[in-house]
Amino acid sequence: MTPRTPFAAAHAAPLDLGGRTALVTGAAGGIGRACAQRLAASGAKVRAVDRDPEGLAALAEETDGVEPVVLDLTDLDAAEAAAAGCDILVNNAGLQLVRPIEQFPPDVFHTVLTVMLEAPFRLVRGALPHMYEQGWGRIVNVSSVHGLRASAFKSAYVAAKHGLEGLSKTAALEGAPHGVTSNCVNPGYVRTPLVERQIADQAAAHGIPEERVLSEIMLQDSALKRLIEPAEVAEAVAYLCSPAASFMTGASLVLDGGWTAH
Repeated sequence: MTPRTPFAAAHAAPLDLGGRTALVTGAAGGIGRACAQRLAASGAKVRAVDRDPEGLAALAEETDGVEPVVLDLTDLDAAEAAAAGCDILVNNAGLQLVRPIEQFPPDVFHTVLTVMLEAPFRLVRGALPHMYEQGWGRIVNVSSVHGLRASAFKSAYVAAKHGLEGLSKTAALEGAPHGVTSNCVNPGYVRTPLVERQIADQAAAHGIPEERVLSEIMLQDSALKRLIEPAEVAEAVAYLCSPAASFMTGASLVLDGGWTAH
């Protein structure tokens, strides 16, 4: 793996979210954990949603203001109910499988679309009534460079992220008269367990050794030859909740190290 780039808390922009309630999915690790910690540090009460009770317990123990909510997002009714009353919604949870289309298991395709597209729709649906009532809300969808570009062997993930982009834009148009913004954050490869677990599958799919995957596959199209850190993505999420971003909606904030500049 590439060396870490330090991102100290001192680099974080001041943000006061006192009195706000945020819901973050996939909060037990990776990007979701970093987002939960960043929003809690800004004064928000954070509903940390994940299906990993141990990871949530560790997060809550380390972070003041975090309420762990153990939830499998394939339970769509429960997902929608969990979002009621939140001011900030961060749709982050995701999963990945790397396979050619003709070998991609249909049940996994269905699960990926359920967790990464249908569940965000239900969470937005559950959150909007409160946001509309108070005239303020922030929806941040953690998309990906794969919401803007495709890669081979990732049909379900790419389809879900492209769909999430469309959902986010629709929510932006509908939410604008009610003081609600909706945006995507689009990172390249992030230093998370989800990315690290892809390496063996990528090596098999492309017929190369695992040690060549990072440089030849994951970072091949990136001008900056490193992984982005979860805290850097969390800072972009925090920015979209700030007063400085109040006119930003229906947008995709790209953090891809120059990938889409090609």
